[in-house]
Amino acid sequence: MNRKTLVLPALVGLLAPVLAACGSTDSGAGGDGAIVVGTTDQFVASEENPAPFDPAIGYDAGVWNVLRQTVQTLTVVPSGGGEPVPEAARSCGFTDTESESYRCTLREGLTFADGTPITAEDVKHSVQRVVAIGADSGPTGLLDNIDTIETKGDQQVIFHLKTPDATFPYKLSTPAAGIVPKKHYAAKTPRDGFQVDGSGPYTMKPEVKDGRVVKINFSKNPSYKGELKVLNEKVEMDLFPDSEAMGKALDEKKIHVMTRAMSPEQARDLLVNPQEGVELTEMPGLAIRYLAFNTKDPVVNKAVRQAMAQIIDRGEIAGEVYGTTAEPLYSMIPTSIAGHTNSFFNKYGEPNTAKAAETLRDAGTKTPVKFTLHYTNDHYGPATAKEFKTLQQQLNRSGLFDVDVRGTEWSKYRPEQKRGDYAAYGMGWFPDFPDPDNYTAPFLDKNNFLNSPYRSREAQDVLIPQSRREADRTAAGETYEKLQDIVANDVPLLPVWQGKQYVASRAGIAGVERSVSSTSELQLWELNRPNA
Repeated sequence: MNRKTLVLPALVGLLAPVLAACGSTDSGAGGDGAIVVGTTDQFVASEENPAPFDPAIGYDAGVWNVLRQTVQTLTVVPSGGGEPVPEAARSCGFTDTESESYRCTLREGLTFADGTPITAEDVKHSVQRVVAIGADSGPTGLLDNIDTIETKGDQQVIFHLKTPDATFPYKLSTPAAGIVPKKHYAAKTPRDGFQVDGSGPYTMKPEVKDGRVVKINFSKNPSYKGELKVLNEKVEMDLFPDSEAMGKALDEKKIHVMTRAMSPEQARDLLVNPQEGVELTEMPGLAIRYLAFNTKDPVVNKAVRQAMAQIIDRGEIAGEVYGTTAEPLYSMIPTSIAGHTNSFFNKYGEPNTAKAAETLRDAGTKTPVKFTLHYTNDHYGPATAKEFKTLQQQLNRSGLFDVDVRGTEWSKYRPEQKRGDYAAYGMGWFPDFPDPDNYTAPFLDKNNFLNSPYRSREAQDVLIPQSRREADRTAAGETYEKLQDIVANDVPLLPVWQGKQYVASRAGIAGVERSVSSTSELQLWELNRPNA
């Protein structure tokens, strides 16, 4: 959100269609030849966030899905996973054995979409402004280990890091390090509005109504030079208020592809009752859901958090709420990431009310423990309310808890969460890059993503720096096992489930199985009509 090596487990048919039906794409969608993609992501400009698409500000999966199409990064992670490869750069690599100095050489003839040449100074400007702006909920943490940036001529840029970080090439592959033109992006202030300018595979034109994006038109950038192969001329992204409206648009042939976020019921229905002319594609996902705590709030002391970890039945939540779209998770690091270990299961085993009661009794905690469990009702999909109702029932039927649940819209939820208003709350995480560092450091390191008061000196001062020194990421496994065990013991975070990804599309659209990465980012350039 890089180092020498990251090897993910081999997956046969990494993005393989689950079912397919015969038919042809109707001409009702994308009459101008555009492939129309539906999403439930919402983009709103407000007084609190007037610049939602600025790479220095935007830091959620939906925003990055727009930036991925329009801004270019020095490196890129291949769609099938693995270590980053050059993108805007023609070569990149560490210049020392300590992973503290990283040099990239730009491709020859690289320009922004308007034809303006891109130089090493543009790269320096783009990265430095993210740190200089330092947005409260932005991606600054991905780049704040940079000490200085040196340029040599127009083509070479060298990043000198404060401490060794073998994950740095991955961080340069994220939109946080997107290269943007100085004339549109000031050094110390965000760019307001919804327009994005860069050198990526597409140019974009947003359609806005009442301060909210309703549609984005992506057109192939003729000036693009990079690693990606753009297989279409136009893609239209239509925004829907919910998955039901998006599904109706697919049924009515108003869109070709239905992406984020299909409901579990929609995926289940398409699996059980295939529709003629519709294909459902299943792909592995690295997104996770978890509970988090304001560890300074005495209501959720360590014993309370451990008792919750002892009671929660992840299998019931995954099976009854999400069905085939989720599986239980016993660590913040998902199962398909190197370094994963089932630390929570190893410590707590199967749900056990008696052991939870013993934990609370030994700590002198009176029961039932009363608090509110908060969740966002408009950010992670329609099943979130049912998930938290199930969590409430699990905790309360133990007799040890008296929990209320409360849903809040994301625009209020995130500021209140960061301010520390919630004792216990639910969050999701779409990784910045596929490495165990991105499931540990953002939550345990200084200036963490949640603004959590929790501190582990061993994690911050020893284990995280130690893990980043390992250029061979498989060699950091023991360190990550210790980090996961710390989380399981202290429970500042409580992992619940890991998701799968489903995309529905009308027959006749190819490349769907490659159009969403394992980190849930859209790769619209993969979509095409082979018979058009």
